[in-house]
Amino acid sequence: MRLFFAALLSVALLLPMPVFAADQADLMQKIDSMARELEALKQQLNDMKKNDTTREEKLTRVEKKVEKATAPSWLELGGDYRFRMDSLRGKVHDYMQYNPNAVTTIPNYPQPGMSMGFLSQGQPGFTAKNNTVLFNRFGLNMKAHATEDVTVKARLLMYKVWGHETDTPVSGFFADRAFGIYDGVVGHFPSDNALRVDQAYATWSNIAGAPVWFSVGRRPSTGGVPSNLRQNTEKVGNGGIPSILVDYAFDGLTFGVAPDIDSLPGAYAKICYGRGFDSGFQNSLSPTKLKDTDFLGIQIVPVDTDNLHAELQWQRGYNIFNVPSDGVNFFGQQMPVSVNLGDIDWFGGVVMAEFPKLGIGNLNLFASGAISKTHPNDQAFALPFYQINGGAFQTAGFGLLNDAPSTDSHTGSAFYLGGRYDFPTTRTKVGFEYNHGSKNWIGMVPAADDIWTSKLGTRGDVYETYIIQELKQKPFSKKGSTFVRLGYQYYSFKYTGSNNWVGAPKEINSLNTMDPSGTQLLPPVKNAHDIYFTFDVTF
Repeated sequence: MRLFFAALLSVALLLPMPVFAADQADLMQKIDSMARELEALKQQLNDMKKNDTTREEKLTRVEKKVEKATAPSWLELGGDYRFRMDSLRGKVHDYMQYNPNAVTTIPNYPQPGMSMGFLSQGQPGFTAKNNTVLFNRFGLNMKAHATEDVTVKARLLMYKVWGHETDTPVSGFFADRAFGIYDGVVGHFPSDNALRVDQAYATWSNIAGAPVWFSVGRRPSTGGVPSNLRQNTEKVGNGGIPSILVDYAFDGLTFGVAPDIDSLPGAYAKICYGRGFDSGFQNSLSPTKLKDTDFLGIQIVPVDTDNLHAELQWQRGYNIFNVPSDGVNFFGQQMPVSVNLGDIDWFGGVVMAEFPKLGIGNLNLFASGAISKTHPNDQAFALPFYQINGGAFQTAGFGLLNDAPSTDSHTGSAFYLGGRYDFPTTRTKVGFEYNHGSKNWIGMVPAADDIWTSKLGTRGDVYETYIIQELKQKPFSKKGSTFVRLGYQYYSFKYTGSNNWVGAPKEINSLNTMDPSGTQLLPPVKNAHDIYFTFDVTF
């Protein structure tokens, strides 16, 4: 029995062997297949990793290119072009014109038996007009980030009359326009087609990690607030000056501080110095009293936000010159810078406010005012003027708002009001402005963008209205824009000598063709009109 069971077990053990061998072979095939699939998966995973790495590298390169393209450049360029057309018409009052080649003799003057002759002649009133005068103006702006916290800005300007290489077609009636192209108006009043330096200055900010800056060079002292509204330009920034006080191309420097005060957002203050005229070498063999003309100012800006801006400024001009440049010629009479007439103090300010979403648009309003006070010395600008009983001609002296050497001081005042309403949907802007200057008002504003004369230096009243239409076009440059402007100015002059500090102002209505005491160097315009159109492109 035991043998039988052993044999039976042996047979049972022997019978499954072929089956087990077949299953083992199949299992090995499956394992090999799975190994190959696993290897393939590994290869695919490696390929995917390589592709991801390649894509990551490409993405990194693109990001670097984007970062490079969008990062601030060390050099920024921009500019503007303006075509302008004006139609000018003015009325000159009766007066006596200074003329060294003509003599008017008045018998029994100033007493019986005595006569006086004057180098002047009666001139009846007349109408002056230039129906269509055309201008080209081109500006090029540059900003360079030289080192950390130090930048250099520059602006070049060309401004000329079509068909002329001088300012003759639009000058001759006011001191800020009649004395040729001098330092304070270069690039801002038409002359020739030369591209001149209007601004070039360096600014060092964050000095010693404090909110303090220093800036030096040819200053951004033109086109200040609020005149930028009618020019459709941005505020100059913390380098600017209220346009009622200064619109003059100065060389100078500024120290400023901008403390972070929660209750005074954007507040800053600065002290400014400028050189208006350099008297040159002093000759010990023939000493002269002529001195440099310098300016000092302090400005406080208590608030500067998008919707509210306020400025207060005091300034003083030292050793004011008699004429702004050498070579001024009237009827063959040479008029050089020859004497300092004294000092002038100014104090004024401006408040600007924007009321967004007022009705269907945005309303901008401003109010600006200033006073001027002269401090004459005993010097005077002398011209040959009169003779007694046919004798030799004697000189007459004209001082700082005086008709003779005198230390009499005079105070003047001016104010400037206006607003602009903007229609965002149509990109239309409509503005109105009014300014008034008193008899003895004198500003330092010859570089203003007015053709007859700087309106903010007027002794009388000026009304202006304008409409600006911006074109709906996609800008390609950072500051790209195009707009047209149509405007009208009306001047009503009450006193002579607007924008001039030499000699005493005279009431224009009192002038006549017989009284030599009212003799004028320049024709006294009583009223003037200017219809203007501009086409402006900025980039």
